[in-house]
Amino acid sequence: MRAILLAGLLGSRVFGLCLSLSLIPVTFAADPPMTKPTDSYAEKTITFTGGPYKEEIFKYRLLAPAKVEPGKKYPVVLFLHGAGERGDDNANQLKYFPTWMAEPAWQEKYPCYVIAPQCRKDKKWVEVDWSTTAPINMPPEPGEQMQVALRILDETLKNYPIDPDRQYLTGLSMGGYGSWDLAMRQPTRFAAVVPICGGGDDRHAALLKDLPLWAWHGDQDQAVPVERSRKMIAAIKAAGGQPRYTELPGVGHDSWTPAYKSEELLPWLFAQKRGG
Repeated sequence: MRAILLAGLLGSRVFGLCLSLSLIPVTFAADPPMTKPTDSYAEKTITFTGGPYKEEIFKYRLLAPAKVEPGKKYPVVLFLHGAGERGDDNANQLKYFPTWMAEPAWQEKYPCYVIAPQCRKDKKWVEVDWSTTAPINMPPEPGEQMQVALRILDETLKNYPIDPDRQYLTGLSMGGYGSWDLAMRQPTRFAAVVPICGGGDDRHAALLKDLPLWAWHGDQDQAVPVERSRKMIAAIKAAGGQPRYTELPGVGHDSWTPAYKSEELLPWLFAQKRGG
């Protein structure tokens, strides 16, 4: 399947923020056969104390490369799921990107570790209002759910053969907001960030000017206004950065399927290296 998608900041269309976009071709990979992701992801737990939690057990999932070669280090992807996957069943968060990454063809092409934490019910990766275009005020400190995700990432780096210069961050919807937030809090940690249909506090977007970043959003999104991504991209560009941005014409909230299944995104992501 091939499609022409609206992307970049190269054209002449104006969106009220003087954000210009241009048409570039994006192609899509064939769907891999589906397998049960819980068969590929190890069940893990971590104990966390903070906020309302005291010695609380949080569950998460970890995918390892199909074959770990002695002496070799691998990239790691921290995936932040959307609002519909919240809970404590340690399974629902494996929808979409984690499921696709567990497919044998994808594992062979992109051997890596994938971390899939699960945000608790009625909590958020970052406490912001998703549905409005009002300015976002980034909280002074990350919330407890994000602190847990960071603890998991730190523990994974300590216990597995991971290349610290190839840490990647991505998330969709609620996780897109989380990706923007975490990237701004730790802009030198990640080799690349892919926020999908999210948004952030554009007053701090200049922190991301040197970070390889590719944002995606459907222009018909009724859950998260597309202006959220446009503002963040415009602010990074204004600070001298060169982020990539793909805006999908006619696409609603599910911009993550065409994003993750494009033939360009994952090769671009795994080619990035911190400091390179």
